[in-house]
Amino acid sequence: MNIPAFNTPDRWHLRTTFVLALSASALGMGNLWRFSYLTGEYGGGAFVITYVLCLFLIAVPVMVAEAALGRYGGPSSVAAITLASDSAGLSQGWRLIGVLACLTGVLILAFYIVVAGWSLAYAGFMYEGTFAAAPALEVGTHFEQYLTDTPAQIYWQSLFLLAAAGIVVLGVQRGLGVLVWIAVPLMLVMLAFLLKFAVDYGNIGATRDYLFSAKLADFTPWSALVALGHAFFTLGVGVGIGITYGAYAPQKTPIGRSVVVVAVFDTLIAMLAGLAIYSVVFANNMDPTAGPGLLFISLPYAFGNLDQGDLAGTVFFALMALAALGSAVAILEPIVATVKRQFLVERFTATLAVGATVWLLSLAVVGSFISVARITWLGKPNLMSLLDSVTANLLLPLVALLIALFVGWGLRSDILRPELARGSDGFFSLWRFLLRYIATPAIALLLLTPFYWV
Repeated sequence: MNIPAFNTPDRWHLRTTFVLALSASALGMGNLWRFSYLTGEYGGGAFVITYVLCLFLIAVPVMVAEAALGRYGGPSSVAAITLASDSAGLSQGWRLIGVLACLTGVLILAFYIVVAGWSLAYAGFMYEGTFAAAPALEVGTHFEQYLTDTPAQIYWQSLFLLAAAGIVVLGVQRGLGVLVWIAVPLMLVMLAFLLKFAVDYGNIGATRDYLFSAKLADFTPWSALVALGHAFFTLGVGVGIGITYGAYAPQKTPIGRSVVVVAVFDTLIAMLAGLAIYSVVFANNMDPTAGPGLLFISLPYAFGNLDQGDLAGTVFFALMALAALGSAVAILEPIVATVKRQFLVERFTATLAVGATVWLLSLAVVGSFISVARITWLGKPNLMSLLDSVTANLLLPLVALLIALFVGWGLRSDILRPELARGSDGFFSLWRFLLRYIATPAIALLLLTPFYWV
């Protein structure tokens, strides 16, 4: 029995809105600083070249596959895959990909909103001058104490989740569409301010050498695998964002070219953010390979010990929170769209149900920081580390691999070609080749190699 295509009356009117929406989802907190950290540690320019190749040969084809599914079957991941599998005469068991994508999104949001709440709180700390001329030990102690301040964490993460849910409730055009037109330009302005600050007070020369000089001694097969992992996750593949946003894109949108534009934009912003952030780090003679501790210990100390650093630090953490908002909304919307479709409820009801689930899980994440029972979370120090590891190392690559198999090998060309009609036949053939013979085995390698996300 054929399932009728899901009607999507809500669409963005401009192709630019689709590009901005994908860009806002890609410019998350991690990508604004983690790309530069990995570049410096894993080979500099050699890592950058490898990352770019992986981004365009692997991540982009999978995102295009997701968007093609969305254009064919609507914004619900489950419904879109169900319709496509039914049309292709495949088992409807493939719909479990959509369920798994939604589950992955919920688990990511559970810890993502916690870190976003930290960014909001630290924007306030920087504005108040909490870290002005503070020694490094004091800054580190402050973060440790904040992790035990449960009420404060709940307040900030609840405020952030309320903002994200409110945008989703407003709908595709008044909510998501308005957000991306405001957020992306504002993020560019804030980044430009931080770059100006880096030029005036930071060490641009040391940062340039650290990030872009070829350090072949540090580039190993492991470096290539890390580059593959970061390229794969930077576009947000695996949680249904491409499916949902592809459904909202205008009918005449060239999906392939649009995703390529987003990938280029995302990479440029990551490099500029690295110049801005690490210039501040080097100006204070600090370790640039501090990893996650860089955000809430090293950087507050660095900003607090530079002229005008309190203002720059406030802008930086506000930028992090705004970037997190774009990503959180992008992850939340596919789940809400799926719940709406599967349970036939209104957008407000679906958002309320999903938001409540995420909020309750986030309480468990916060509680794990102050556990007095010395609970071990499968070898991880807290629930956040466990969820981060499970989603990044297992669930996201698993969903992406299933998408690549389903679209690349399961669906016929006559189903896919109309959804990518704005691209040439040559582009369509190249995309299917990359999806089948490059992306699929590469993602399988990523999935089979444990602990690659370091």
